[in-house]
Amino acid sequence: MITAPPRLAPLSFDSGIDNDYGFHYATPDDPYLSRLRTEYDLDKLVSGAQSDLETVLAVTEWVSGLWRHHGAHQPQQGDPISIIEEAKAGGRFRCVEYAVVTAGSLNALGLPARVLSLRTEDAATRESGAGHVVAEVYLRDLDRWAMVDAQWGVVPTVDGQPASALALQQGLAERRRVGVLGRSSLVGVAYVRWVAQYLFYMSAPLDSRYVAREPGTPHLMLVPVGAPELTVFQRRFPIDNTLYTHSAGVFYSPPKLPH
Repeated sequence: MITAPPRLAPLSFDSGIDNDYGFHYATPDDPYLSRLRTEYDLDKLVSGAQSDLETVLAVTEWVSGLWRHHGAHQPQQGDPISIIEEAKAGGRFRCVEYAVVTAGSLNALGLPARVLSLRTEDAATRESGAGHVVAEVYLRDLDRWAMVDAQWGVVPTVDGQPASALALQQGLAERRRVGVLGRSSLVGVAYVRWVAQYLFYMSAPLDSRYVAREPGTPHLMLVPVGAPELTVFQRRFPIDNTLYTHSAGVFYSPPKLPH
């Protein structure tokens, strides 16, 4: 069991639905995602998976091994295929790129996924190290969101079940049984203690598609009740084109996908 780090407080959110912000998720018939799936043989990668979670773990392990993390290097282009190709040539990238490739790969395999930005409670005033980026995926067979961090090669769990970023924060605050899948228990202890600081503000793009995306589609940020809206990051970076909600139900609503 991993107990809650010091000073990790429970967060409160509204239970009602304050607005229908219209999240959009990519589908595997997207031509870009079809190319991603084919060029990197993703179907073979997950051919032995017996559940959505096993598919996620296989993709997480693969993405985690594509390059060594470097917190200051950015790719020339920010899409999954470009990142992978640059990594094959020796490129090393940030948490952002792990999340982008993970979400893209999972979407290509038919699992709705998004890039999730995590920020500390003091993200507006801290000068550096106030954010982390992961992916979240909707596990259809478990009817739940799960956080995926390919930089560390892990999927966090609460009481043995894959957990969203919000469920992880709540599990830590309530001192429930928290761990990870995908890496050793020692890595899991270090990871959970490290990532806990970032589980305050959470934001995701309203449109995660690769085609038919409207220009300038904003992000939606989940803000704890009583906390100020985060409008600047690390003192000097304005947070633009962002909507805000206190509703965990809205932020974690099941994806609406075409039939």
